[in-house]
Amino acid sequence: MKSKVYFIDFKATYKENLLLKIGRLLDTSGIGSAVKKRDLVAVKMHFGEQGNTAFIRPVFIRKIIEKIKETGGFPFLADCNTLYAGTRSDAPHHHITAIQNGFAYSVVDAPVVIADGLRGRSETSVVINQKRFKRVYIGSEIVRADSLLSVAHFKGHELSGFGGTIKNLGMGCASRRGKLAQHSTVSPKVKRKKCVGCGECVSHCAGKALKLIKDKATIDPKKCMGCGECIIVCPNNAIQIQWNQDIPIFLENMVEYMMGVLKNKKGRTLFLNFITDVS
Repeated sequence: MKSKVYFIDFKATYKENLLLKIGRLLDTSGIGSAVKKRDLVAVKMHFGEQGNTAFIRPVFIRKIIEKIKETGGFPFLADCNTLYAGTRSDAPHHHITAIQNGFAYSVVDAPVVIADGLRGRSETSVVINQKRFKRVYIGSEIVRADSLLSVAHFKGHELSGFGGTIKNLGMGCASRRGKLAQHSTVSPKVKRKKCVGCGECVSHCAGKALKLIKDKATIDPKKCMGCGECIIVCPNNAIQIQWNQDIPIFLENMVEYMMGVLKNKKGRTLFLNFITDVS
């Protein structure tokens, strides 16, 4: 059976402002059946990078939080760390970015939880047995949440064509290992000119795939686990992702990861897309 899709425009009137319209949309689309009393509810969203302004307005998120609490659920804002180095690549900086972009508890009335932990390694393996993956690696707190609301900013994307619910969940809920598996079929690559031989990557490599040879980091692809931690801990950005995945395969990967995210959430999900500030 096909799902019903509901739509509101962003025209406000003196009788009904945007926040009231969002509340009506949530009631009509069945938030009361997706969220049960005492549920821990993951509101999966993207907090935006530092310096960006096109993310979903925090005041809209607060309205969603308010409606979840009316059903008896306890919501938290959730995202997983990024694969690339940036302001959301580890939990402390991710929290700081969320707060600086307006998603503080005092504004949205819900805490922020980085679902894959300090450096993106807090993950749960979910068996799916599909064409591309037998198992997928999802941020643990996404899997452990009782119910899940996806709140996505619908926009263009250089790989997926556009980003909405599928990207928000399939890519956004994957741990660092899961993101790397979707994007690349090979180990990260060391840019030797940038490597200073500090050994930081070697000390963090769980698979013992990295070692220093002539004061330069070298990766053994046979030992590489694909966790991607070396990419983040390198202080000189000398270890980089090899973006070699064909786009059709990348899209299949992302859809299969979304399947893993939803596997234990049957009847406990709701998906919202905000088509605003589209780039």
